[in-house]
Amino acid sequence: MADHVIRTAVLGDAVMLHLLAAATYPMAAPGAPQEDIILHIDAHLSVERFREYLRDEDRHLYIAEVNGTPAGYAMLNLHEQTDPVVAEMLGHSPSVELSKFYLLAGRHGSGLADDLLRVVLDDARDAGAASVWLGVHDENDRPNHFYDRHDFTRRGLKTFQIGTFTEPDLIREKTLWASLP
Repeated sequence: MADHVIRTAVLGDAVMLHLLAAATYPMAAPGAPQEDIILHIDAHLSVERFREYLRDEDRHLYIAEVNGTPAGYAMLNLHEQTDPVVAEMLGHSPSVELSKFYLLAGRHGSGLADDLLRVVLDDARDAGAASVWLGVHDENDRPNHFYDRHDFTRRGLKTFQIGTFTEPDLIREKTLWASLP
């Protein structure tokens, strides 16, 4: 796919990231009421939150553009895992979180997600991570098939709060080094 670029996001991209998040996040929460999705976007995916993420040296954000138009984004969180439920599920350490990974619906199946994931996984390896983990709604088939295809192992379930709505998230982990058990 020669018409796309994946680049590191900069502080000036906060508005663009918020708009991408507002357009893509509803796909991640099947069954969540619209008002709870809006609450979640306002609390965690606002312009100001993206500015905070972009200022944090331990969060790496990427934007995928097709012919100069934003089509998706990803965020790798290098902070140490503090959730004991997730930490107990993970098979490798250190493990970093693929906190956000979204494409506009029109780009699904285009190969862009594969390239964006490759960039994120290379970054995690360069940061010294043994694995990458993420949470995805356990009934969200499209991303679960994608993560199955990319060898993210299913580690267990935990709850995830979206506004006042609680959903079951499947914790998945991908080993980054072939020599790890």
